[in-house]
Amino acid sequence: MTKKQRFKVFKRKPKVFSEDDEISNLEKLYDEIDRDAIQKFRDLPLSEKTQKGLQKHNFVTPTEIQRDSIMYSLRGEDVLGAAKTGSGKTLAFLIPVLEKLYRSKWTRYDGVGALVITPTRELAYQIFETLKKLGEFHDFSAGLIIGGKDLKFEKKRMDQCNIVICTPGRLLQHMDENPIFDCSTMQILVLDEADRCLDMGFEKTMNSIIDNLPPERQTLLFSATQTKSVKDLARLSLTNPRYISVHEDAKFSTPSGLVQSYIKCELSDKMNFLWSFIKNHKSQKILIFLSSCKQVKYTYEVFCRLRPGVSLLALYGTLHQSRRMAIYDSFCQKQHVVLFATDIAARGLDFPAVNWVVQLDCPESANEYIHRAGRTARYQRAGESLLVLLPSELKMLEQLEQKKIPIDEIQVNMQKLHSIQRNLEALLARDNNLKESAQRAFVAYIKSVFLMKDKEVFNVAALDTDAYSKSLGLAISPRIRFLQKRQKMMADKAKKDQEDEQQMIDKMNSDNASENDDVACEDHREESRPSHSEEPRPKYKNFQKVVPFTFYDDKEDDDDFIVLKRKDHELDIEPITSEELVTSKKSKKPISRAALAKKMLKKNILPNKKVVFDEGGEVVLKKGKEYISELARQYEKSNEAGIDITTAQQVLREEDKYDKEIFREKIKQKHKEERLRQKEERRRKPVPEEAESGSEDDYEPDVSWLPDFDKIRKNQNDSEDESEANESNSQESETDFVKDTKKKRKQKRSKSKKESSKKIKLQNESEDEDYIDTGLTLAEDEEIALRMMNSNE
Repeated sequence: MTKKQRFKVFKRKPKVFSEDDEISNLEKLYDEIDRDAIQKFRDLPLSEKTQKGLQKHNFVTPTEIQRDSIMYSLRGEDVLGAAKTGSGKTLAFLIPVLEKLYRSKWTRYDGVGALVITPTRELAYQIFETLKKLGEFHDFSAGLIIGGKDLKFEKKRMDQCNIVICTPGRLLQHMDENPIFDCSTMQILVLDEADRCLDMGFEKTMNSIIDNLPPERQTLLFSATQTKSVKDLARLSLTNPRYISVHEDAKFSTPSGLVQSYIKCELSDKMNFLWSFIKNHKSQKILIFLSSCKQVKYTYEVFCRLRPGVSLLALYGTLHQSRRMAIYDSFCQKQHVVLFATDIAARGLDFPAVNWVVQLDCPESANEYIHRAGRTARYQRAGESLLVLLPSELKMLEQLEQKKIPIDEIQVNMQKLHSIQRNLEALLARDNNLKESAQRAFVAYIKSVFLMKDKEVFNVAALDTDAYSKSLGLAISPRIRFLQKRQKMMADKAKKDQEDEQQMIDKMNSDNASENDDVACEDHREESRPSHSEEPRPKYKNFQKVVPFTFYDDKEDDDDFIVLKRKDHELDIEPITSEELVTSKKSKKPISRAALAKKMLKKNILPNKKVVFDEGGEVVLKKGKEYISELARQYEKSNEAGIDITTAQQVLREEDKYDKEIFREKIKQKHKEERLRQKEERRRKPVPEEAESGSEDDYEPDVSWLPDFDKIRKNQNDSEDESEANESNSQESETDFVKDTKKKRKQKRSKSKKESSKKIKLQNESEDEDYIDTGLTLAEDEEIALRMMNSNE
């Protein structure tokens, strides 16, 4: 017995915990989490499946927002998380979502357990891709519910999704239209970019969604510019939420690696500046923000024509969803590329290694600037942001300063500024579609400035529209109809206010004058009282001076026959006020649709029916479309409820007679047209030259080619003995010929009717042209044919 056999080494097997034991151990550790002791994700009490997903995809060290928020989220508390862009907020809410459902032993048969709502489709797509990596070892089902996808495909599978990542519009559509979608069992709600989800743009949609959610739930809100509005938080029914802002006490609200600068640029020089900037940064990755979709579309199209020497992409809302996803993936993969985008790319999107973010149009607010600039310098990396401001938009710098955003001014080297106005004008002159795109872009920019809330920064009147249209390549500035309409409304309003003010002043003056007259009358009552000899004069506040009638002599000149006899003549007719004038114009009340329908029913007028009358005034009935029989017309006019089966049968019998007559007429007409067509074809056939000189009756077929029958019979009698062998051979050939013809006829009869009819028709047509009637029987014709063959031989 060897030494190895005497001493057996026993390896201790690792202790295997059941799922229930693991869940109970994790729940005990939640209250003991020490924020300062968390250096790695391994230090957090997370399930083994989540830890595997983190390790596989190199998520090792948690960021500040993850370290501070995950501990409260695991305990089931409501969280309001605010952190700089690129600080890892996505993992901060996805990890608690997975752990919450894992502890609840959630399966696909339990329905929706978590909702993640984002404002844009691209952000929802990015979160979904991150969830696929993180939850690779979990058994949960997840669904990406965004606009532009197949709605029918989503409807059938919504009840099997445990985690739904969606945009507000598509989620509400499923809540309204999908009967199998139920959120009553939901455990946790997440709002990414919460301030955007809760603003005025999504207010009605989010209110409707929140009404359909269970009140007892955990709610997580994350954004770089978190909302603190009491109204917004009250809508979500939060219970003692934890507000976590890891960078609230920081010196700056933007990442430390972000270099921020701005330039002052005239509106007419924006296109030249953008072209020059791209030409001087070909080897870098650039993201350019514009205000509207139409601007992005035109800028992308025209720059593609000019060929700057670098890849160009455009991302805006009106593109198809599959195209948007392809552009997003392409921009993430390429290293040297320029992306023109609207604000749909401003929030949450994690574009790797972006060197420059250029905000060619001023953002709506300082918060929007933070989100735009945050597409670069992510995860402690470096990046640069450039803001282009008009002279009228410099007040935006004050808002940026209040938000603790360090930004410096830089000067543009005018020697490196290339003008492309002539090139744009030439392109637009050749391509009408590009010209229309430029016109739409022009109007869209003016409208975006007009609709901005902050009128101190965005002033439409300060824009040089003519110069801007020329910079886009347009020879003539397009009409800005909404601005002209607004200016007209403002002018009418100012005129009306001025008239009202003048009327008020006149009224006040008249009231003051009447009061002065009353005072004067009271003060001088004694003086103005008449003496006893005079007739007493009545007192009037406002009396008109009446001139007595004057009489004229008839001897006066005829030139003065029209003479004013009375002044200040008062009429008893009261003046018509403006209100009475308006009411008199609108004396007729508008008739509602219901009243109009009742009126038509009383007059027995059928809607959408055209009645035609003949010269005698009788109604012309459309055969086949209207009832013709008297019984049917009476039945149609009857207002009895329901259907009388016996009467309806009689009506059908009567109408069937007329239908048959109509059908016969159609058949007759069809046959008549066919005869006319055949006659026309016969008329068009060529006529023989001999027949052209004479009439049709004189025409006879040409039989000159036939042999002389008398000579044939004479030769036959003279040489009977010599031709016996020939006759026997001819008889045998004749019988063979007859057999062949019979066989061919049988084959013809065995074919289908359709083929035989076609052949007969073709045969008839050929017979009309080639067949000549000799007046002999078939046997005689055959005998003549055989004789002719023998004679030819």
